[in-house]
Amino acid sequence: MSEIPETASNVVWQSSPPGSIYDYIKVASFSIGPDGLVDQWSRRAVDLFGITADEVRGKDPVEVFMPAELRPRGHRHVAEILDGKEWTGLVPFRMPGAGGGHGIAEVYVMPSETESGDKAALCIVVDVRALRRIETDLAASQAIFGQSPFGFLLFGTDLTVQRANQRFATVFGGAADDHRGRTVHDYLSRAEGDRMNASLRRVLETGESAIDLQIVGAAPGSTDRRHWSINLYRVHSGSGRPIGVAGIGTDVTRRHIAAREAASARRNLALLNEASARIGNSLDLETTARELLDVAVPGFCDLAAVDLLQGLLTGDEAPPGRWGSPHAEGYGGGAGSAELRRVAFASAVSDAPLVATPGCSPEGSAPTEVGAVHRYTFNSPCARALRTARVQSIPGEDGSLVQSTLAVPMVAHDTVVGMAQFSRTKGSEPFGERDQALAIELAARAAVCIDNARLYRREHERALILQRSLLPPGDPEAAGLDIACRYLPGNTATEVGGDWFDVIELPGHRTALVVGDVMGRGLRAAVAMGELRTAVRTLALLDLEPAEVLSALDEIARGLGSPSGAQQASRVAHKSRDADLSEVYLATCVYAVYDPVTRRCTFANAGHLPPVLVEPGEEALLLDVPPGMPLGVGGEPFEEVEVELPEGALLALYTDGLVESRDHPLDEGLRAFRTALTDPVRPLEDVCDHVLNTLDTRHGEDDIALLMARIQGLPVDAVGDWRLPREPRSVGRARELARAQLVTWDLEALVDTVELLVSELVTNALRYGEGEIRLRLLRDRTLVCEVWDAGLVQPRRRRARETDEGGRGLQLVGLLSAAWGSRRTPRGKTVWFELALPDGDSTAEPTVEQLLSMF
Repeated sequence: MSEIPETASNVVWQSSPPGSIYDYIKVASFSIGPDGLVDQWSRRAVDLFGITADEVRGKDPVEVFMPAELRPRGHRHVAEILDGKEWTGLVPFRMPGAGGGHGIAEVYVMPSETESGDKAALCIVVDVRALRRIETDLAASQAIFGQSPFGFLLFGTDLTVQRANQRFATVFGGAADDHRGRTVHDYLSRAEGDRMNASLRRVLETGESAIDLQIVGAAPGSTDRRHWSINLYRVHSGSGRPIGVAGIGTDVTRRHIAAREAASARRNLALLNEASARIGNSLDLETTARELLDVAVPGFCDLAAVDLLQGLLTGDEAPPGRWGSPHAEGYGGGAGSAELRRVAFASAVSDAPLVATPGCSPEGSAPTEVGAVHRYTFNSPCARALRTARVQSIPGEDGSLVQSTLAVPMVAHDTVVGMAQFSRTKGSEPFGERDQALAIELAARAAVCIDNARLYRREHERALILQRSLLPPGDPEAAGLDIACRYLPGNTATEVGGDWFDVIELPGHRTALVVGDVMGRGLRAAVAMGELRTAVRTLALLDLEPAEVLSALDEIARGLGSPSGAQQASRVAHKSRDADLSEVYLATCVYAVYDPVTRRCTFANAGHLPPVLVEPGEEALLLDVPPGMPLGVGGEPFEEVEVELPEGALLALYTDGLVESRDHPLDEGLRAFRTALTDPVRPLEDVCDHVLNTLDTRHGEDDIALLMARIQGLPVDAVGDWRLPREPRSVGRARELARAQLVTWDLEALVDTVELLVSELVTNALRYGEGEIRLRLLRDRTLVCEVWDAGLVQPRRRRARETDEGGRGLQLVGLLSAAWGSRRTPRGKTVWFELALPDGDSTAEPTVEQLLSMF
């Protein structure tokens, strides 16, 4: 194939290179002489028909090529050609090679003349199969290039457009031919054009295709940024010479948007997963707010803040306003929003100050500091978000760092608890609909956690109030005893449990020590414990014997645990749920009464662990107190054991949580407990700490109650004890003894009152009692006077009528004493009264009117 240079006069001829068009078409030629025989046979004819020139030259072409049945017709056509007539037709021929089939050749016969003027013919032969193949290839090429839904460009070696298809022209305007000679810079920005040009040059030089080259630009007359995926490959001639670069462009803007949305969705899902893992790990309101911002910044926004309703933080029991109501609490009138406190702020911008949300600065003030209490003005977007419980999108102001802000109300159970603000700075991608949905979801999750924390704090405070109201003060006092105690609930979250201890002052400076354990843990066990503890205190004030107290307490526990008629019906319907209802009120208990005068302690046990006694210089021992059945079981009496406790001895009452766990048996725990108490010389508080630090208590598995008492006893000189015969003169004798004892104790200020009250009690014992009379005075923190006799009839206070000559003695006792009462004893009864010491909170002297009112 010849090439035409730029200068037409300088024609250069060269041989046809391999792969020229003629190789594809397979054009052959031969000539027929005046005699109708072949006289010339070309080499291409040799290739096409597979017959050499020697084999065909001088022969009739009809006889050589055509089948026998077509030869007559062929001879006629040859005759016509030799007469000067052109002819074109299809001629079947035998394919070269052994066993070759028949082919069809398209023959163009042109009449010619020899040098002598004779008629001859020149024949041009083309293999029809090659022509059909070329036609098919051209049609396919045109269909691919012209009908392709993708933009198609063919660049020449000079990187200008040689051809463009209609799809490309539809996007970039004009007709397809209008784009010839253009460069990529006519369509793209300078930066993108340079990048595209560099890729074209690299493909042309190296032959390596460029796959999915991402190009960003805009179509003419449009400002929409489009994304194209370009594939480039080098195009060669038949001889293999590079003749240009083909480019196929696909608009992938939608795919890019979908990929970006998918990436955003994955990011949002990851944020939600992170929020699920990180928000709500604490039951503290402020901590939960900070956890929300830890998730949101910088993964979702650049700046964020959380405001909570002040009422939530101050423990206000009044519920916040329901969303959607403009008259809800805190939103009425023109005061603006409810009071809020800024509890958290986070920023991903280095050294960024607090940024005020446009239109939401609290009542025109500067940006809110963390910890500040504020309100939003009524018409501000933030106040509107709180009122309507709908997110508000707030654009940034000119010159501000913030591009846009989402004010998102924090709603839990249809109740607004606060507001979160998420801001993105200029240069960041603006918030979209998906971002708003994510912001609402993040705020809602945090709101639920904050509301749960609020409810937990409220219930926790109530549980603590309940628990603390049911336990004795931190430093209980008792005559003749040094007391120390510890309580550790098994449920560390609520700090409530079913173990309890109590120190109850009894008449005569005696003290009741109680330790109990309700089966179970948590709030229900604490409620049951409170009911039983109240019952114990009530029974103790009746001054019953320890065994009688436990028997009465057992009846009470069974009554508490037995379901009522309605509960019984419910139990039938919900047997599995209520099958163990009565077990909540099963409990164990040790009840001990200590008399500091005799240093004797009487124990009764209801299924509880035995008390531990440590005498000075001795090892700790478990007291042999019959355990009995737990409270609430019933049917078995309780036994009492009286033990004399030496001065300085240590008595310990405890619950099983101290000595038993799933990791070691009870015997091992008791042995370790006794070992920890072997050296009780140190202060009692230190002994308690030593026990809890030494034992493997596994705190959290069960409640722990520990009550320790060091025996001190009343000194001998603090007790006055006399026996009086049953005769009238014993009244005067009792007054004399009381007066002398009070003088010895330097309590002259109480002599008159004590003489009067002792006279009344001894007189009553002579008049209504039996047997010998015993008078006892006890001096400790208060002064106690006791009068014993063998009678079983308890004194009863009544109001005397104006005509009665007596009946005013107990009224006088009640008026002049700080407290008084009576109790039964194994051999009778004891009537007592108590007076404050002069240096204490003395009882006010009765007025004349009070005294006269008794007569």
